[in-house]
Amino acid sequence: MKDYAESLARLIDELKRLPGIGQKSAQRIAFHLERVGREEAERLAGAILDVKDKIKLCSICNNLTEADPCDYCADPRRDPEVICVVETPYNVVSVEKTREFRGQYHVLHGALSPLQGIGPEQLKLKNLVDRLKSGKVKELIIATSPTVEGEATAVYLSKLLKPLGVKVTRIGMGIPVGSELEFADEITMLKAIEGRREI
Repeated sequence: MKDYAESLARLIDELKRLPGIGQKSAQRIAFHLERVGREEAERLAGAILDVKDKIKLCSICNNLTEADPCDYCADPRRDPEVICVVETPYNVVSVEKTREFRGQYHVLHGALSPLQGIGPEQLKLKNLVDRLKSGKVKELIIATSPTVEGEATAVYLSKLLKPLGVKVTRIGMGIPVGSELEFADEITMLKAIEGRREI
């Protein structure tokens, strides 16, 4: 005999595929969704489909956006001479929480991790190199997470991009080693940006 009805078991299996969701969390979410009204379930399904249909990558920085270029790249008040390189789009939010950084961004969509099959080819580097070749960029702040993968990515980027004549800096280590940028509070992130160093 099955533990759950087929449709409920399928929903639990799909929810378990989400990052950070295990069996128990998937079960709780599935049972919650079963209890809510159809209208609420349709709003959730609609929001998921909207993301799939409307979100694309900014052609300049690779951030997630509905309009190309994204709001950060289109904002004339942002300094195009300074680019902050981050691993993921939600790392942009972490830097923005400081309310101090006024440059632009570049999102790599990952970090070097040979064990997971992520090499330089899998990172979004081409348009970053193109931006640097324009000669307008003076400083590149590498704000990858202080993990083994983030450090390897920072070193690789430094060796790749310094020959292009741009100052390459690394965020200060106000972020605890081994943690992710998304969990940093505003003050820690601000100190990390202020304490950046050339690499």
